[in-house]
Amino acid sequence: MSLEVVTFGCRLNALESEAMRDAARAAGLTDAVLVNTCAVTGEAVRQARQAIRRAARNRPDRPIVVSGCAAQIDPDAFRDLPGVVRVVGNGEKGQAAAYAGPARAVPDVFAAAPAPVAARPLGDRVRAHLAVQTGCDHRCTFCVIPYGRGASRSVPAGEVVRQVQGLVAAGVQEVVLTGVDLTSWGQDLPGTPPLGRLVRRILKGTPDLPRLRLSSIDAAEIDPELLAAFADEPRLMPWLHLSLQHGDDLILKRMKRRHRRADAEALVAQVRALRSDVAFGADLIVGFPTESDAAFATLLDHVEALDLAAVHAFPFSLRPGTPAARLPQVRGEVIQARAAALRAAGTQARARHLERQTGRTVTALVEHGGRARAADHTEIHWTGTPGTLVDLLLTGHDGRRAHAVAAGANRLAVPQGTPH
Repeated sequence: MSLEVVTFGCRLNALESEAMRDAARAAGLTDAVLVNTCAVTGEAVRQARQAIRRAARNRPDRPIVVSGCAAQIDPDAFRDLPGVVRVVGNGEKGQAAAYAGPARAVPDVFAAAPAPVAARPLGDRVRAHLAVQTGCDHRCTFCVIPYGRGASRSVPAGEVVRQVQGLVAAGVQEVVLTGVDLTSWGQDLPGTPPLGRLVRRILKGTPDLPRLRLSSIDAAEIDPELLAAFADEPRLMPWLHLSLQHGDDLILKRMKRRHRRADAEALVAQVRALRSDVAFGADLIVGFPTESDAAFATLLDHVEALDLAAVHAFPFSLRPGTPAARLPQVRGEVIQARAAALRAAGTQARARHLERQTGRTVTALVEHGGRARAADHTEIHWTGTPGTLVDLLLTGHDGRRAHAVAAGANRLAVPQGTPH
């Protein structure tokens, strides 16, 4: 007897899946399949439905409980699938009561309680993601996530600091703050504190935490206190993954994004002036409705202009009911071709970043799986004791990870991860 958890979507969902497991066990559910769905793309929804049908076919004796954004948005569609005995709302999936007693209707996510705390060490307990915010108050024209997550809700700073202290006591060396719209943290709390203030409180309250990192953030919401923290807090890692979505101003306007191309480029230049060792990644959507060849060329140019180190390329996915669904659509074969071109640009961007690292000495955190991670998020082939910080001389790369030798070692030594 065991609980099987199937997770789709973002890092926050992965954290909440463990909360689902704990809540289901507390409710006495010991032999079931828990499916945590995602609604960010139509493909994610399709895969979740496929996984549920497969689970019902392979183990018809095991009840299936479904939650997550897709189930929150369209609970009836999931409730009608074979084997599903219960659909649990996104706002209650960490509560034991949601898994016990008669199945009930999915509550309105916009009436959800304050943001739950979700924190889990990853793998060998070297790194941990800590969810400090959920929900979103913005309405990008392509996105349904607010209808799956509700309004933006923040975990109070004192509770966040207590969670970080507990993670450090458990041996975690790096904490990554995450959320649906991380930079909106604090806007629903008394005094509307900015994210930068939370960063300061964490670092002050946990002097033994070696590394604090941010997950994806909105370029339109970075506050002055956060910029100042990047300038003078060496334990705040010099890495920013920006939720940009595009680089063409007309497309950004039609997406209802709150920044324009020049804003993103100015922000990147400002942060680089404050922290010379910073690196940037970005989420970018290709094939948004009305995207012309010229607009796509502008997007590709944006990747180079920002000198990104990583690109997450997303083919546009039509979500019924969104304003973007009413705009003239780009043909599917064009979207796929442009997505391939954007991924290729991302591969080149990462290779440029790795090439610049060659010859540098960095302090890296050893993780599991023969990998270490530099402060700027550069992955390095390295086998060592997980949880240790090591000084490494970067000697080259394979296009995905850097190769290294121990700092001070013979530069002619064979880099770890390369063939002998």
